Amino acid sequence: MIPDWDLSPPAPDALGDRAVPLLSAHLAGKRVALLVSGGIAAMKAPLLARALRKRGAAVTAFATPEALRYVATDALVWSSGGPVVGSLSPLAEHLSDDAHFDAYLVAPATYNSINKIAVGIADNAVTAALATALGRLAQGRCAVLIAPTMHGSMHNPILTENMRKLRDLGVRIVPPRPGYGKHNIPHEDTLVAEVIRALSTSLLRGWRVVVTGGPDATGAGYDASVQTRKGALANAVATELWLRGADPSLLQGQGQPDPAPPLALDPAAAFADPADLDLLAVGWAPLPDLPADRRILLPGPAEGLADDAGALAIADALEALPAVAGAGSVSPGR
Repeated sequence: MIPDWDLSPPAPDALGDRAVPLLSAHLAGKRVALLVSGGIAAMKAPLLARALRKRGAAVTAFATPEALRYVATDALVWSSGGPVVGSLSPLAEHLSDDAHFDAYLVAPATYNSINKIAVGIADNAVTAALATALGRLAQGRCAVLIAPTMHGSMHNPILTENMRKLRDLGVRIVPPRPGYGKHNIPHEDTLVAEVIRALSTSLLRGWRVVVTGGPDATGAGYDASVQTRKGALANAVATELWLRGADPSLLQGQGQPDPAPPLALDPAAAFADPADLDLLAVGWAPLPDLPADRRILLPGPAEGLADDAGALAIADALEALPAVAGAGSVSPGR
């Protein structure tokens, strides 16, 4: 039962009207161009802009005229913290020469926009910005991500061919959220996570990491609260490693919490070959039998470690392992 509101005013807070709480610094110092094309999912763009800013990004919104039928310019200005680029102008905002963008995120990416981008049409603020983005992507100077969003009947061979073409150019095609016969836009947190991973320069990029959490809820001396803490921390560690560009596999015992997308449980990781040069392990026993410079065995119940803070500390410790630090930013064995 939801209790009645006592009609009292909210508690005072120092956060300004357009400000956002900083949840992490994953995108601190990064400039992200949020490119909004004309589908109904454009209505979610303000939520996405604020979610990017909560991770430290500076956001500039670009929008097609069709997009502005579904989301108000004022809403994008309020949520992004700056002007919206809705048309090409003498300021050449699509070139962003004065302050380059680190990432370009097209969300939603409609059938029309995807096909225009793939064949080099640059006839509005969004497609012109993407022409620049593809040039910078070819030079290794930015990341480009596209979130396809459309009715399933529009997923035809032309679209498939052009998405494959863009993917071959290095564009990240973010998997849509399926449902109701449509390609739906992913949750804003998923899109932000994709941007963080795309921009990561971590030494852990390309490493495969086996993360073990809590064991099955059986056996003498089993302490449910301890194992739940282990399971939650293992989820947070695997998520942080994914954000840094690693390829984590998560092992959880029966009854332990499932991870949030984009991660999934991976029992096959139990059979990882310790001889693989790009394999690391972290967590509680059992772990793959790896040399000490490629594994971290976590002690005890991990009390006192908040999930997010603990995950950051553990990921930092993995980056400091001699095998990782000595490899630089190039993944071994690849």
